[in-house]
Parts: sequence; structure tokens; C-alpha cells
Amino acid sequence: MTKRAADVSVSPPSPPRRRSKYTLAPLVLIAANVVLFALFFVWPAVIGLVYSFTNYTGVGVFQWVGLDNYQNLFGDSTFYDALTRTLLYTVLFVPLNFVVSLLAANLVVSKHAKGGSVARVVFFIPWLLSPIVVGVLWRWMFGENFGLVNYVIEKFGGDAVPWQSNADLSLLVVVMAAAWAWTGFTMLLFIAAIKNVPVSYYEAASLDGAGPWRQFFSITLPSIAPTSFIVILLNTINSMKEYPVFVALNNGGPGTSNNLLVQYIYETGFKRGQIGYASAASFVLMLILMAVAIIQLIVNRRVENR
Repeated sequence: MTKRAADVSVSPPSPPRRRSKYTLAPLVLIAANVVLFALFFVWPAVIGLVYSFTNYTGVGVFQWVGLDNYQNLFGDSTFYDALTRTLLYTVLFVPLNFVVSLLAANLVVSKHAKGGSVARVVFFIPWLLSPIVVGVLWRWMFGENFGLVNYVIEKFGGDAVPWQSNADLSLLVVVMAAAWAWTGFTMLLFIAAIKNVPVSYYEAASLDGAGPWRQFFSITLPSIAPTSFIVILLNTINSMKEYPVFVALNNGGPGTSNNLLVQYIYETGFKRGQIGYASAASFVLMLILMAVAIIQLIVNRRVENR
């Protein structure tokens, strides 16, 4: 035992561990993201929050006005009109995009469908277009005096439809244009979710005599619930921040009837020179979006825990 202990005591020390050349790579990547996040999000947010309590006009010095901007905002009928129109746009856009994208995804992955690869490319191309281009394309189609749709209607003996001068129709055109543009991206999310559903579920349902609709509502929809939640959350947030499609298609018209909240903030801050007031409106929009996200997270968690 003494000899063995002596052998152990004189054994050479283990060589020092070589430091992996990839040890610093994650830290560098994380640090770069932290710097960018602080530079382009935290710092502008802090500046905006400070401005919301001032009468800053974009030039010169500003004075501290406390909560005056927020008090004036809650008594501003134009702000409420923009908020109401934003909520209406969201209520119309989110379900339409959800249903169209889910329908397209089911058709593409169906074993009976032909040309699924081509269909994916065709559906995905609009999402690659700039929102400005999307707005211009739909403006050409739904222009009252020069649009393709009214041209076809008049060729068949009908009257031109006031797509631009009627506020509700103008909003409906923007909803359809945005849904068309976003269908490709949402469809890809649904395709990935549907393909992850085990085939054995459908085989067992078929043996029990369940038809396609029963399988869709009893197997597909519950299985893709997490993806559906992400889709609804992303679409809700994006629709409440929508701006370029409106500007390119009808500039929030006719008049100011379809001015959404982001357009209201832009015009208040940059056209009227009320940066402090527009900053207050921006933070109200941020609080609304945070509330929407928190509510959807709570609802999703309760559904998952059932």
C-alpha cells in the first residue's frame, strides 16, 4: 500500500487544459447584440420617454410639462379616432390572414394536391415585396378612375365602386392587401406545424371513420395550437403598427378617416413639430401592445395547462 501511495504521489501533473478557440465567440456575439439593442432600442426608448414629459418641438430647448401631454392625449378626439380605426383594422386583418394562411397551408401539404412546391413559391412571393410596392400594386387594381377592378366591373355593365372615396371600402382594400402580403410567411409557419403532427393520429382517426373535416378540427387545430398562438400574437402586433401599406395605398384616406395610430404619431411629431406630444402617444401604443401580448400569453398558458 505504501509503494502504491508513493507511485501516486510522484505521478506527473496533468497537462493544463487547452482553452477552446470558440470560448470567446459566444461572448462576442452576445456583446454585439447587447450593444445594438441598447443603441437602437433602449436609448431611443429612454429619450422618447423623457420627451413625452416635455414640450419638445424637435429644435431648440424644451421645458418639462409633466403629465400634460398624456392628459391632453386622453382628451383628443383625433387620437381616439385613430385608435378605433387601428383596432378595427386589427380585428379585420388578423382573422382573415389566419384563415387564408391556414387554408393555403392545408392545401399545400395535402397528399391529394398537385404542384405544392410551385404553390409555396407563388404564395411566398408577395411577402418578399416591399410594403410600398404592395400598396402601389393594390392601388392600381382598386383605383376608382384607373383601377383594373372597376374597369372589369364597368366592362360587364356595372357601376364603378368607390374603393377610395368610401372610408369603409378603402379600409377593406388595405386589409385585403395586407393579408395578401402576409399570407406567405404565415403559411410557412402553419406548414411546419402541420408536418409535425404524427401521421398515426390521422390513420387512427380514419380507422374510426372520421372524415377530413373532423380530423382537421379534432387533430390538426389542437396540434398546431402553439403555432396559432404565435401567428395571432405576431399579426396583432404588426397590424397595430401598420403604416407603409396605408400610406402607399390611400394615405389613410379618404381625408383622415383611415389614419391609424402610427400615422397619427408620425404626423403629430414630424409635420406639426410636437415631438413631446407624439412621444406620449407612442408610449400609450407601446403599453397597449404590451397589454395585448400579456393577455395572449396568459390565455395561451391556461389553454396549455388544461
